[in-house]
Amino acid sequence: MTEGKCKPNKLLKEKSPYLLQHAYNPVDWYPWGEEAFEAARSKDLPIFLSIGYSTCHWCHNMARDSFEDEEVAAILKEHFISIKVDREERPDVDQLYMNVCQMFTGQGGWPLTIMMTPEKIPFFAGTYFPKEPRYNIPGLKEILLNVSILWKKDRKSLEQSGKDIFESLKKQQAGRAEGLLKESLLQQAADGLKRNFDRKNGGFGHTPKFPMPHSLTFLLRQWNRGKEQDYLTMVNHSLERMERGGIFDHLGFGFHRYSVDEKWLVPHFEKMLYDQALLAGAYVEAYQASGIESYANTAHKIFTYVLEDMQDKNGGFYSAENAESEGVEGKFYVWEKQELLETLGHEKGELLCSYFGITEEGNFEEGKNILYLPRSTDVFLKEQGLNKKEWSYLLEESRKKLLETRQKRIRPSLDDKILTSWNGLMIGALAKGAGALKGDIYAESAAKAADFILKEMVKDGTLLHRFRDGEAAIEGFAEDYAYFVSGLLDLYEVVFEPLYLEKAFSLNEKMLQLFWNEAEGGLSQARTDSIDLPMQLREAYDGALPSPNSIAAQNMLRLASITTDETLQKKAIELIESFGSLLKQAPTGFTAMLTALDFHLGPVQEMVVVGAPDDPITKKMLGTIHTRFLPRKVLISFGEENYERLKSSFPHLENKKPVESSPTAYLCRNFSCLKPATDPKEWEALLDREASN
Repeated sequence: MTEGKCKPNKLLKEKSPYLLQHAYNPVDWYPWGEEAFEAARSKDLPIFLSIGYSTCHWCHNMARDSFEDEEVAAILKEHFISIKVDREERPDVDQLYMNVCQMFTGQGGWPLTIMMTPEKIPFFAGTYFPKEPRYNIPGLKEILLNVSILWKKDRKSLEQSGKDIFESLKKQQAGRAEGLLKESLLQQAADGLKRNFDRKNGGFGHTPKFPMPHSLTFLLRQWNRGKEQDYLTMVNHSLERMERGGIFDHLGFGFHRYSVDEKWLVPHFEKMLYDQALLAGAYVEAYQASGIESYANTAHKIFTYVLEDMQDKNGGFYSAENAESEGVEGKFYVWEKQELLETLGHEKGELLCSYFGITEEGNFEEGKNILYLPRSTDVFLKEQGLNKKEWSYLLEESRKKLLETRQKRIRPSLDDKILTSWNGLMIGALAKGAGALKGDIYAESAAKAADFILKEMVKDGTLLHRFRDGEAAIEGFAEDYAYFVSGLLDLYEVVFEPLYLEKAFSLNEKMLQLFWNEAEGGLSQARTDSIDLPMQLREAYDGALPSPNSIAAQNMLRLASITTDETLQKKAIELIESFGSLLKQAPTGFTAMLTALDFHLGPVQEMVVVGAPDDPITKKMLGTIHTRFLPRKVLISFGEENYERLKSSFPHLENKKPVESSPTAYLCRNFSCLKPATDPKEWEALLDREASN
């Protein structure tokens, strides 16, 4: 609601862009905190909890339908204490009550609507509700009034339903199974993905269709392990169709969140930082594995978008761009054919309309068009009899003109909060891109972000979750530690700054101290000593984001291979086994966790390149590593200036002391090393043999 129409509520003092969007609602919102729960207890009222995020289209719709409505606000004020939560600021709150919603209704999503007792025991759950019944969805006004009657007449049954749900959730959490960590489990997951694969359009399942990049990178590892060509075909077909689809922004670059149709044409238009990170990583790995140049180009485009539009001047990356502008989803991105012809001229415009699938009647709604590629560029050029080099120049010239026209529109709002967790993912993706695509700017940007996090978002050795308006706040969650440690490990492997490796170790240790569940194994999302929620969840499902447990398992196995520390390896195995029954039941839902298992099963390639970092031979040897798909490798590199510092942490480097002769590269498996290489061609041949085995 626009400032000035209503008196501000308690959200006005918050930093979250999402909460600030609701600061002038007539609803008497509280942020999540003891003040709200004390008010509920003292007034003996149930709690109305609404969870969403600033770039969510249906969250905006529900705000317009209900939360900006005086009648709904009056009902909430009389019968409830209302709490608004930004799911990106409080992933622990969102995770718990999203699980509750899925148990109550069989599905979830945002906005998430929960009603619960002052003790945080939920008894009602749903997602989007209009004010009045619509789209076969019950109206919020009627629901609120009915619940308020039940609260007064039959509170015990409401409370019991919530307790029953929590009991069911606790049973789901129990699931340790040993002896499952075998290659056959990887095969089961790959077979399941194959059965669910869309052979026509790529991706998995039907609608809505999410990119699921960690399932694609898992399949790349299965292809690498067994050389079954179909796995690589599935990855290639999915990535090719996604980069051609409307889910990709062909003018400003970057991916939208997901597609509402099977063909990747119509997206939900928000752009999330984590999608850019995970998809860029998938395109980089696919380029390493296949050599298909368009994957490198797509990764470059994603990075271009992120560095131009999503990176703060101090180094951190912003969270997201909105799905809508001027209250209309996708308005910033869609085109009428006439508008494109006026921008480019008739001849070029008709050519670009054909290339981007633009028609007079529109491919979206009401004569509007989403830019996409209905056929590959090679097929288009053959149809038109065009030269590839000339077309590339014409396309780039036209793209810039169209982008210039688009920039005159009202741009979707930016969620400019900086999250440690999502920044960790982006740091890792940029680091991988820096190595594989030879992009120094990517390494510099990743290091700038990592340095920002280490400077601004670490307090007394612990991570903070969110930074905005010059302030870091909210205790870090398991995902902050897991994702950021992963990013630091990836960053170390391209810049070889010992600080990043040291911080990865210390933050991983702190993560285990704060989040390890001694009874069940694995990590809770919130600190185990937290009393903010009525129960702690251990999340392993790899959905739009990989679970913190999955990434933590990968991290600990990598760290164990770097240090020869068997304790870390055992901890990673214990973590995976703690979710064993879930892995056995539905392995396709845990592909990032199974990526950790793939690493554990090996063979792991331990690589050490010794030589001055500016020596051309050192650079060539490292480049040989970075351009190859070696998913089970760990890498250390140092010259004389860093040797003593690294040796203090890694005693097994004692026999690899730098000398003044040529740089030397070592390849080891299970800490048994092959003959070292001093010639770049010899090293290249050795890695080629390794990649083909």
